[in-house]
Amino acid sequence: MLYPMPEDLVVPASEIFDLPTIRAALLAAADDDATETSMRAAAVRILSQAGKDGRDAIAAGFAKRPHAAFPTTEAYAWLTDCVVRLVFELATTRLHPKGGKPAGEKLTVLAVGGYGRGEMAPFSDVDLLFLTPNKITAWAESVIESMLYIFWDLKLKVGHASRTIKDCLRLGAEDYTIRTAMLETRFVTGHEPLARKLESRLQNELFKGSERAFVNAKLAERAQRLKKQGLRYVVEPNVKEGKGGLRDLQSLYWITKYIHHTDDVQTLVNLGVFRREEYTTFMRAEEFLWATRCHLHLCSGRAVEQLTFDMQVEVAEAMGYSDRGGRRAVEWFMQDYFRHATAVGDLTRIFLTALEAEHQKDAPLLQRMFKRPPKVREGYHIVHNRLALTDPTAFMSDKLNMLRIFEEGLRTGLLLHPDAMRLIKANLHLIDDDMRNNKEARRIFIDLLLKHGNPERSLRRMNELGVLGTFIPEFEPIVAMMQFNMYHAYTVDEHTIQCIATLSSIEHGDLVEELPVASTILREGVNRKVLYIALMLHDIGKGRDEDHSALGALISRKVAPRLGLTKPECATVEWLIRYHLLMSDMAQKRDIADPRTVRDFAKAVQTRERLDLLTVLTVCDIRGVGPGTWNNWKATLLRALYRQTRRALEDGLEALNRENRGAEAKKALREALDGWDQKDLRAETARHYDPYWQGLHVTAHVVFAGLLKNISNDEIRIDIHPDDDRDATRVCFALADHPGIFSRLAGALSLVGANVVDARTFTSKDGYATAAFWIQDMDGSPFEQSRLPRLRDMIGKTLKGEVKPREAIHAKLKFKKRERAFSVPTSITFDNEGSEIYTIIEVDTRDRPGLLYDLTRTLSESNVYIASAVIATYGEQVVDTFYVKDMFGLKFYTPSKQKTLDRRMRAAIEEGKQRARDNE
Repeated sequence: MLYPMPEDLVVPASEIFDLPTIRAALLAAADDDATETSMRAAAVRILSQAGKDGRDAIAAGFAKRPHAAFPTTEAYAWLTDCVVRLVFELATTRLHPKGGKPAGEKLTVLAVGGYGRGEMAPFSDVDLLFLTPNKITAWAESVIESMLYIFWDLKLKVGHASRTIKDCLRLGAEDYTIRTAMLETRFVTGHEPLARKLESRLQNELFKGSERAFVNAKLAERAQRLKKQGLRYVVEPNVKEGKGGLRDLQSLYWITKYIHHTDDVQTLVNLGVFRREEYTTFMRAEEFLWATRCHLHLCSGRAVEQLTFDMQVEVAEAMGYSDRGGRRAVEWFMQDYFRHATAVGDLTRIFLTALEAEHQKDAPLLQRMFKRPPKVREGYHIVHNRLALTDPTAFMSDKLNMLRIFEEGLRTGLLLHPDAMRLIKANLHLIDDDMRNNKEARRIFIDLLLKHGNPERSLRRMNELGVLGTFIPEFEPIVAMMQFNMYHAYTVDEHTIQCIATLSSIEHGDLVEELPVASTILREGVNRKVLYIALMLHDIGKGRDEDHSALGALISRKVAPRLGLTKPECATVEWLIRYHLLMSDMAQKRDIADPRTVRDFAKAVQTRERLDLLTVLTVCDIRGVGPGTWNNWKATLLRALYRQTRRALEDGLEALNRENRGAEAKKALREALDGWDQKDLRAETARHYDPYWQGLHVTAHVVFAGLLKNISNDEIRIDIHPDDDRDATRVCFALADHPGIFSRLAGALSLVGANVVDARTFTSKDGYATAAFWIQDMDGSPFEQSRLPRLRDMIGKTLKGEVKPREAIHAKLKFKKRERAFSVPTSITFDNEGSEIYTIIEVDTRDRPGLLYDLTRTLSESNVYIASAVIATYGEQVVDTFYVKDMFGLKFYTPSKQKTLDRRMRAAIEEGKQRARDNE
């Protein structure tokens, strides 16, 4: 039997699998003299080569037409059909011929799952159902066993089940997963009437009358899946299971087929479920997602479903994307991905919500009596607990209603009815300049932000339906925009909505314990309109060649007045956007114990109002980056910077001078060491220079006082203690000072897998080094108590010279696979104005294990004294800031010295990168 060749494949079917020729070769190898073993071996040899050639042909055709997903997935399914059919033919005619078997010996092979739909990615599983009319016979069992052995030898991932029609009905009734698989059965080979009989009985005895239960099961299944995968569009999405992924599309197919007895989504247009333009959107999104999945399989060489960072780069290249407009090809690709995923999520929600409403039962009478629905304004009514339109025509007669409905949804707490959402999406063209400049439209939008509780829900729905980007056209370019880095967990638009959600939560008193400063600022009162609009627009300039803060500030000059802000409010919004990273940078990249840091920040901020607004905006911005980004360390830094700056603004900048802070620190130490002998106490307060007193908290001063008491020149004293306020472990060292001490300490910590997040080192007047390092483990957490003894032991061995840090670190240095796609340009700057007594060297580069050690070793070998290091990590990017002097205690003013240090540090960075590549 020869099987028909489909026409619309990515390459001609004959180039994929020459069915007559391969069939003839198989039969020739299975002549009368061949043994079962030799026939199987020949089949594997012939089909293995044919399958490889076929897959190569499909991949080559796909490479030429990288967006032609449907012909590609059909080609893989057809290739698999050919293999299955030929193996079945070999098994039933040569390996286990029927001979005189009774007529009841029937066997049918059905494809199920994605294979059953005729959709296969390069490395999809081959899911098969072996169907028999009654209990499986010895002959059928032998055929199935031989087929499976051949499939396994061909390295196919086969999922299989052997059942009777009765089994299928029984198991399908018990398990919705099996029932769904039964829904997608497709005859491949064998006794075809048996397949048709199964289809008929499934429809009449299992599917019919159970539509409501099936819809509810699929809705619950989707909710559970999204709960596991995440309800947001995360930057490393799962193409198959994630929100807006292929599984959402498949859910639509399953329900369509179950209810309407067709797997053609075009039918939904004819039935009025989808509009024509929604169907077009659906098909484009499906083809894009399938193309992405196929390229993902081909690039990785296996069945991978998650678009990790390294795979994103390869898939973007395979799909023909290129760098342009200041953005990388991968960023353009991922923005298209998220736009399609959003469209899928939107259509899925509309479709499933409509089905849910159609198939759900009314709530019990008692529940309806005691839980009264909210009162809605004229023009609306409630349908299945959703806000619906009484008269769609009347609703659309006033285009401002396209904003009012979101306000009504927030006011009542109701979700929008799918029909209302579709009507809005279909009429976005009505949102024009007249509406954007309309006073009432401004009022509605501002009230959405300020008056009805947390605006997150309405903003996200407005964004998904396209209203937000249409009403504020400047917002549209950042919709679904991905930032290709490991720091941001969300797209830019989702990050913005997360920030606003955080602000609302602070306002409503939900985060008082976690964010006491920001909560107090909002409780005491700020211009809420300015704050919400500044947050809405703070990243609006991203994705261009220019600095996004400066560009966003310029864009706000157009948007803020259009939203009805006064001139002073517009000026404040513009300032906040232009400097929205200032406080974060000062807190995380500068030593806030240095009075100049706070003084410079206070001069930039100028007023208490700006300080308060910027503090809240900064907190929301950091928390909106992603789960786990905000921690006690950042909180402590920001609180300290806020309180010191507020004091400077209220009491004058002179309150920050070194003498005042030193006197206060010494007084605090005397109080903490109340039981000490006065002579020892005077010796301790006299042995340190001014930077020591301003650079550490009194708790560290107490620790060092104990470590230094009666210390000898050959001792190394160490105190390791959790610093819960900073989510870190504090390691304090006291030992005789010598050149390169900072580097040796950093090397010792690196060897035990410690990430240094902050460090201070001081030399006492009597020649001892006191160094405090705050460290975290690889997960960004303090070290567990059980790991501290090994930490102490390794540090001791390194400082005694028993372990050489450089060799040990470089031997195990390598990047994780998903991190190799990132390339961070190195930037090194020298600042002689940011500190009164130090040169500040800021190194912005690609993070890696041992980087701090390499940099500090290089500086030490160049006779540079390192007073402190501040480390700020942003995913794969790190900014290491060093406060340094030369060997004579002077700043590095000379350009030639700066160039020499710059060259040496860059060489150390590149050497480390090369070692990491060599170790991969």
